[in-house]
Amino acid sequence: MEQKNKYAVLIYPDFSLQEITCLTSCLSVWFGEKIDVIAGEHRPYSSEEGFQITPDRTVDEADPAQYDCIILPGTVNPLPALFDEKLIGFLRRGAGTDTLFAAISSSPALLCKAGLLDGKDFTAGFFMQLAQAFPFIDTNHFVHRPVVEDGNVITAIGMFFREFAQAVLVRLGFDPGPDFMETAGHDYTEDELTFYWSDEDYREFLGELKEFTDKD
Repeated sequence: MEQKNKYAVLIYPDFSLQEITCLTSCLSVWFGEKIDVIAGEHRPYSSEEGFQITPDRTVDEADPAQYDCIILPGTVNPLPALFDEKLIGFLRRGAGTDTLFAAISSSPALLCKAGLLDGKDFTAGFFMQLAQAFPFIDTNHFVHRPVVEDGNVITAIGMFFREFAQAVLVRLGFDPGPDFMETAGHDYTEDELTFYWSDEDYREFLGELKEFTDKD
C-alpha cells in the first residue's frame, strides 16, 4: 500500500465513538497521526454517547483515494446513513483504490450498499433481520467471526473493538505490541502500577511546565 499518511473517520447520526476510540487514540496519541473527520454535511453530529462532533470536511470535499485508511464506526440508527446517497457515493468513489476501509458493528452495511464488499467476506454486528431487509447485503459472504480481513477491507463486530484496532494498526504498518490493550489477568504489584516518564519525556514536560510557571 502506498503510504499517504492520511487517516479519516466517517461520521453520521448516532455514530459510536466507543467502538473506534481504541483505534483512533492509538493513531493520534501513540503514533502522532492526524485524523480527518468527514460527514455528509458540515454541521454537528451527535454520537450515540451524546457528544457533538463537527466534521473537518464534507464528503463532497474529500477524496477517498487520498487516505491510507477510512474508519467507519457503528451506529445504533443505521438508516439515515444507509439512505444518505452523498455519503454512499463518497464510499463508492473508493472502489478500485488502495485505501483501507475499516468498518465495525453495523457500518459494514454501508460498505455493502456502496459495493465495496462485493465478493468479499465480512462480519458485522447488526441483527440478521437487517441483512434480510436489504438485498445488497450478501449473506453468503457473511462470516461469523470477531474480525474479518479480505482485501482492502477490515470488518468487525462491535464488542471486539480492541481486536479491530489491533488488526487495523498492524495492516497500516504500526506495531501496537503483543499485549495491546490487554490486562495481565492477575493481581498487580505496586511496581506494576507505578509509572515513570522516560528521561526525554520528563525533560519535555519540564519545558512545558516552565511555559506556564513563567507566566506567574
